[in-house]
Amino acid sequence: MFIGWSSTGKINSARYLHTATLLTNRKVLVVGGILDNSVVLKSTELYDPSTGIWTLTNNMNYNRAVHTATLLTDGKVLVAGGVDSSSILLNSAELYDPSTGIWINTGSMSNTRYYHTSSLLANGKVLVIGGLNAVVLNNTELYDPSTGLWRFASSMNNNVAVHTASVLRNGKVLVAGGYNGTVLNNCELYQP
Repeated sequence: MFIGWSSTGKINSARYLHTATLLTNRKVLVVGGILDNSVVLKSTELYDPSTGIWTLTNNMNYNRAVHTATLLTDGKVLVAGGVDSSSILLNSAELYDPSTGIWINTGSMSNTRYYHTSSLLANGKVLVIGGLNAVVLNNTELYDPSTGLWRFASSMNNNVAVHTASVLRNGKVLVAGGYNGTVLNNCELYQP
C-alpha cells in the first residue's frame, strides 16, 4: 500500500481563501476564493476522486472569498458571508444543490462577516460564529434550512475571528483560539 502524496488533476482556476466541501456523492465542491490578481471569484468546481478530474459547475450568484460552506443534512451546501470583488462585506447566503448544479439565494444573515466559522448542529441547523466586519464580532446566528431564515443565537463571552469551531459528540460546539486584536487562548462551549 502506497503512503504519501501523489499528483492529481489540476483545478481549472487558481484560487485561495476558497472553501472545499465533501458532498454526499463523494465529489468535492470548491467555491469562490481569490485569483492570483486579487479578483474574487464566483466560479465553482467539482472534483471527482474516481477520475481525478475537475469540472466547472454553475457560478454562485455572488463573488465571494473568506466565506464558509456547510454541507446540510439534505445534501445541499450553504455558503454564507465573506467579501466580494469590491472588498464589500457580505451577509448574503446561497444554497448549492448537487442534484441540479444550481445556486439559489436564501435568507441573509443579520451581520456582514468574514473569517467566521459555520457548524452543522445535530438538529440540522447551522451555527455561524463570530468573524469580522468593521469590528471583531462576538455574536452568533442560526440558519434554519426548513425556513431559509437566520436568527440571532446567544453572544459569546469574547469577540473572536479566525478561530476554530468543532461540534463535539455531545452536540456542544467548542470554539478555540482566534484573534480579536491579540492572539487568543480562550475557549468557549455553545450548548444548542
